[in-house]
Amino acid sequence: MTIQPNLEIEARFALAKTAAQEAGALAYRYFQQRETLVIETKHDPQDVVSIADREVEQLLRARFAQTFPGDGVLGEEYGLEEGTSGFTWVVDPIDGTSPFVNGMPNWCVSIALLQAGRPVVGVIYAPCHNELYAAADGLGASLNDRNLSLDPARTIRNAVTGIGANNYVTPALVAGIVERLLEAGGNFIRNGSGALMLAYVAAGRLVGYYEPYMHAWDCLAGYCLVNEAGGWCHPFPSQGAGLVKGAPVLACAPGAVEDLRQIAGI
Repeated sequence: MTIQPNLEIEARFALAKTAAQEAGALAYRYFQQRETLVIETKHDPQDVVSIADREVEQLLRARFAQTFPGDGVLGEEYGLEEGTSGFTWVVDPIDGTSPFVNGMPNWCVSIALLQAGRPVVGVIYAPCHNELYAAADGLGASLNDRNLSLDPARTIRNAVTGIGANNYVTPALVAGIVERLLEAGGNFIRNGSGALMLAYVAAGRLVGYYEPYMHAWDCLAGYCLVNEAGGWCHPFPSQGAGLVKGAPVLACAPGAVEDLRQIAGI
């Protein structure tokens, strides 16, 4: 049986890759002159935003509106704009703003596309590494056009797990997760960008990623990437009111699912 291509998704997939690289180039220019940026805090001193975040999101919204004016857009900086096409873009213009403003390369542009609440496109671009992670429903996942496929032999005991934390969860909760992971024979990293660590799961660099509370713009592009690379993702509430609220995020390679679900308690 021949599977007919979904031309609506494929056209948006092409736009997502182009827009991510354009947005990444703009963000990188700001990164190179970050000492001149005015930095504002959000919920606490570790949660920051700059003009770079806002201008990159504005660029992305403009590109989507030019080509697909009926699509909705949800972005971290400017919220939800409802659409009429059945498609919604979900973007984080700079995921990892804290590393960004402190001169570290662990940040990225994250673009997801939802259809009926399901992530059907996921593109994450890391400008400092010139790495473009891209996936679309039924088309697989790639890193700079190299196909990604997860190794089922990788587990928490022979690979590294990413752990996320933020001011929405208590230090004790995060400490318990780390303790259980270490007791089970695993090890962990945290690089300051949940979206980028989810891309690393899809690329096989991490065996899994868990964060007790994330927003849609942080995780849905990564979910598409991990799914298309052959991994597993804990369901995220991506329809209705749930789309603009936070929820636990867990994504992992097949060999880590049982262990990480137990460690996360989900």
